[in-house]
This record gives sequence, C-alpha cells and structure tokens, in this order.
Amino acid sequence: NNKITALPSDIWSLGSLKWLNLSSNQISGSLPNNVGNFGLLEVIDLSGNNFSGEIPATITSLLSLQVLNLAGNGFEWSIPRGILNCKALVSVDLSSNRLNGSLPDGFGAAFPKLKTLNLARNEIHGLDTDFAELMSLTSLNISRNLFKGSVMGVFQGQLKEIDLSMNQFQGHISKVQFNSTYKWSHLVYLDLSENQLSGEISLNLSQAQNLRHLNLAYNRFAIQKFPRIEMLLGLEYLNLSKTNLIGHIPSLANKSLKVLDVSHNNLSGEIPVSLLEKLPLMERYNFSYNNLTLCALGFSPETFKTAFYGSSNSCPIAANPVLIERSGNGHKGLKLALALTLSTVCLLAGLLILAFGCRRKSRKWVVKQPSYKEEQHISGPFSFQTDSTTWVADVKQATSVPVVIFEKPLLNITFADLLSATSNFDRGTLLAEGKFGPVYRGFLPGGIHVAVKVLVHGSTLTDQEAARELEYLGRIKHPNLVPLTGYCLAGDQRIAIYDYMENGNFQNLLHDLPLGVQATEDWSNDTWVEDNNGIQNVGSEGLLTTWAFRHKIALGTARALAFLHHGCSPPIIHRDVKASSVYLDLNLEPRLSDFGLAKIFGTDLEDEIARSSPKSDIYCFGVVLFELITGRKPIGDDYPEEQETNLVSWVRGLVRKNQGSKAIDPKICDTGPDYQMEEALKIGYLCTADIPSKRPSMQQIVGLLKDIEPRT
Repeated sequence: NNKITALPSDIWSLGSLKWLNLSSNQISGSLPNNVGNFGLLEVIDLSGNNFSGEIPATITSLLSLQVLNLAGNGFEWSIPRGILNCKALVSVDLSSNRLNGSLPDGFGAAFPKLKTLNLARNEIHGLDTDFAELMSLTSLNISRNLFKGSVMGVFQGQLKEIDLSMNQFQGHISKVQFNSTYKWSHLVYLDLSENQLSGEISLNLSQAQNLRHLNLAYNRFAIQKFPRIEMLLGLEYLNLSKTNLIGHIPSLANKSLKVLDVSHNNLSGEIPVSLLEKLPLMERYNFSYNNLTLCALGFSPETFKTAFYGSSNSCPIAANPVLIERSGNGHKGLKLALALTLSTVCLLAGLLILAFGCRRKSRKWVVKQPSYKEEQHISGPFSFQTDSTTWVADVKQATSVPVVIFEKPLLNITFADLLSATSNFDRGTLLAEGKFGPVYRGFLPGGIHVAVKVLVHGSTLTDQEAARELEYLGRIKHPNLVPLTGYCLAGDQRIAIYDYMENGNFQNLLHDLPLGVQATEDWSNDTWVEDNNGIQNVGSEGLLTTWAFRHKIALGTARALAFLHHGCSPPIIHRDVKASSVYLDLNLEPRLSDFGLAKIFGTDLEDEIARSSPKSDIYCFGVVLFELITGRKPIGDDYPEEQETNLVSWVRGLVRKNQGSKAIDPKICDTGPDYQMEEALKIGYLCTADIPSKRPSMQQIVGLLKDIEPRT
C-alpha cells in the first residue's frame, strides 16, 4: 500500500543503472528529460502510473535499451522520433495512453530485434505498411487506434499474435492470403474484429494449424457460408459474430473450443446435436439473432433466452424446458402441463379479442398532441412529457423487443426491462431534457446503471440503418466521451443507452442545480436534498471553485472534440456542445455526451446538419469555456455593461479592452495564476470569432490549453 507518488530526487545520479522498474505506483507529472542520462539502461518499466505530457525526446540517448514499458499512463502527443535510435529494443509497450499522430518515418526498419510491440488503446494514425519491415516481430497489438490500409502489410515474418481490432482497416480480406512470405503455421492469435474488411473469409486457415484464438466479428464481409475450420484442432476461441454468415452450422469437431460466438448472422437450420452436446463444457457461447432451431432439453430457460435468443425450440412440448419446469413428481408435471394448456387456450382467446379491438388503431407507435385535460391523465406503458410536448406510444409485446448491450451480448434484456428500469419513463426518473430528447436514469438487469436517452425526432433511417449508426457510435471510445452502452429500436423510436455519469453535468454543478433540473426556478431546497446524489463536494463549495479543476474540464472537453473532429473517419461534428453535455464520471473526469446523434434524425434536422461544420462546434466550445471561467450563464445573467445581453458579447468586449480579469469568477480568482485564466478567456475569444475561418482547430485549442495547464 506504500506506493510512490514522485520520482526519487537522487535517482538521476545513478549513471550506471541498467534496470529501472517503478511500475504500479502513483507517480504523476511529466517524465523528466533526465531519463536520457541513463546511457546504460536496458530495461525501463514505468507502467501503471499517472505520468502525463510528452515522452521525452532524450530517449534517443538510451542506446542499450531493450525493454520499454510505459503502458497505463497518460502520455500524450506523438511517439518521439528519437526512439528510432534505440535499435536494441526487443519489447515496446505504450498501450493505454493518449498518444496520437503517426508513427515516425522509418519505424519498421529501425528495430531489427523487436519481438513484441503493443500500441493498443491510443489514438495513433498509420498504415498497415508501417509494420512491414519488423521481420523479428512475434507479437503485435495495435487495437483501438486509427490505423488504415488493407492489413496485408502486417502479415510478415514470424508473427504469432496479431491484434488489429477496432481500427479502420478496409479492403478485400483475400489480399492477405497472397502474402507468400508469411508462415501461417506460426499464427496462434488473430483478432481483426471491428474493422471495415470486405469479401469472403478466405484466409489460409488450413495452414494455421496452431491457431487458438480467431476473432473476425463486426466487419463488412460478403454473404457467405460458414468457413471451414475443422482443421484447426487447437482452436479455443472463435468469434464470427455479425460476419454475414448464411446456411447451416457445421458440427465443429474442434475439441478444444471454449468460446463460440456466431450471433447476429443469418444462419438457419438445426444446430447439430453433436455441437449441442459440447456446449456445457464450454466457457461461453452465443447463437442469438439467427434463424436456428434446436431441442433445448438440457438447457435452462435462462440460457435458452440469452444464448439462443430468436431461435426456435424444436423439443416436444412435454420436454420443453422453457415451458415446463422439470420435476421429480410425474403427477405434478402432468397437472402443470394440463394447466399450461388451458392457460394457453384462454390466452389465445384473449389475444383474439384484443386484436379485434385494436384493428382500428394506427401504427405500432402512436404520436399525438393531447389537450391540456388529456395531459393531466396520460399514463401507460410508454409516455414522455417534456415542456408542452408529449409522446405517447403503445408498445405491444414489450418483452419481444430486444435491447442490445454491446459489452454483454449474452444478456437477455428487452424493452420491458427499460420500462421497469425507468418506472415506465416516469418523470421521477428524468435526468435531463435536451435537444435530442429526454434522458432517464435506471438500473438494468445485471446491475447495469444507465442513462436512457429517447431520441424524439422522427428518423428517416430504416431500423437496419439506425442500428448500424448506433453500433458504430458504440465502437467510438475515448477517455473524455460518455460511452454508448447499447440501444433499443422499438417501433419508430430510437433509444440510446449510455453509461451513467455519477457526478452529473457541468451546467448543474456550476449553477448549483440538482440532477435533472435545467433552471433555478424549477427546484427547491427539498429537491436539492433529495436528488443531489452526493455531488455537493464538487459544486459551488467544492472542487469546482478551483481554477485547476475548471481547466481540467476545459481540456478534457477539448480533447473529446479534437478526437471527434480529427480522430474519426469521417469526422464527427457534435452539433450540440454546451455545458449540460459535459458530464463528470465517478473519477471526476470530464466526458462529452450526445456525439454522433444528429445523423440518426430525419428531415427536421437536415437543414441544421447541412449548415454545421467543425467550426460551429468550436464556437460552442468557446461559450462553454467562457462559462467555466466566468461562472455565468450564456444568456439570462446580468452584466455590468447594460448594453450587453449575453455572455459572449460581454466577455469579448472586455478582452478587446484588455480587461479580461473583470470577467473571472470571484470563486476561482485566488486559486491560480490570473494570467492563465486571462489566457483562457483569449482562447475563448478566438473560438467565438464571427468569421468561422478565423477560429482555431480543436487540435490547436488542446495545445493552447496545455500551455496554460496549472501545476498540481
């Protein structure tokens, strides 16, 4: 428990040091340039700390360095070109940082001895050819980055482990097999999931006889039959989810298989009995969202609903575990079967009567404008009320409408669970009401704490198109973005499900509002005591009264927008950047929400979308920055100069007269250098320029904010 929080001051005098391991501590700040003094250093392991800033360029002096491990920190900017001089490197791990930019030119040819390279979970750009000359490499992990290309250039030399998942690789996958120099017999681990690869799965699998892990899920493959994998006798993990598979599932003679996922395809027919017999011995399996049939005898009802969702149970009704719970008493089982039969007859009769009574109803989803008297009595399975608009939708068979949770595909969650989690979308669970729709708080089965956003605008997208857009947004990950957890398509409504942010949004914190309230006139002291949920230590009397914390919010929000504008292909324009879109998670890290939602809406937003550009996001960010520094609202507050009626005009006028200090929130005046706050106002001034072309890019804004980062 006695973890180091700073580098020892006398460490730089150890000129003959060969091994430095300070991993899994709590060291923060930048890594000093003095690290270049260790000319004899062979191993440096600083993983699992809180380092930030750039990797020092003086690393170029470490000519004897063989192992470099900086994983799990907050290092930023590009990998320094000086690393190319460290030609003795055997292992490099820079994963889980905030590195961006591209790899230095000549990266592949610089390391003739490199065997392990891990750049996962960063924001690095590049091509598959950047790794083509790493002929000694045996393990490559560049997952969760922004690499592009055909992936063909990666398959070189003696690679045993290849993880290219969650990048932007594209092109026909058959190109990979034409690389005659690659020895497929070496391959043990291959993950190409969540890219944009096309064509049919025609890798040289017959030669990859030592392959144990194969994940090709979520690509854009052509419609194809189940690939032949019977020769992969050592295969332990197989994920072919959403790879456009059709036809029957083979019996799969792979005796070592522990994990199998073939969900979200168009497979049909009976699941082979020989395969079903193997499933109880596996750790995990998923056949959901296909057109399969099986006899579910031997599987619990819960397993049938989660692992075989959408499949047909071909067992005789008396042996059907979903309908009849097995019992040791035969007479009880007979009575239960008889009772179920009678209940089924009654249920069918009731459904016929209900169907006749509902024949004249409109579509599955009914949207109407009720009168004032009607509003007083609106209730039922799915009703929203926000301001003067009410959405009323009548959902039939809510238990049959699935909810997709990306990280937990085996969970059998339905729209009925959403109704239960939000008390039928009751206003008591309302968190916020924004441009894209109301947001509700709830707990889904499995203890998942979520924020449920109902996208109220009409969408012109088909269900398939909307699902594709939402799944794409679910794959966008950044430390300063609110993760999209899942979604639900219920009739015409599109429902986005996000991780719940425990500490509320910045607008509520800054202006002392409880969760879910957007204006001070809407709340009372009773509301504050009941709904604040522990954020009082962050707001008006806590961290938010310090310049360092407000700067942290500004920089985190800027990083999120820079990633959307420059790190996504195509770039994502947020279109609704404001204080209430910036949330604080459990660790008080700022996270931007609602990114990418505008594409899901229909014609009512098309004009706005056409006019939007990254520069419009930058203007809105400038307004948020002004709010952070002044503590005032964009409109509605009183300003000393009577002619000014909004925050932007007031602050810009003061900055033009070199009187920016008058705008600084008195709560933070003595918590940091005045010049930093005034410089931040000038950054906001640039962002809110009348002419869009004069506004800086978000990458430039991140750099400007880093230049005035308070010392902690």
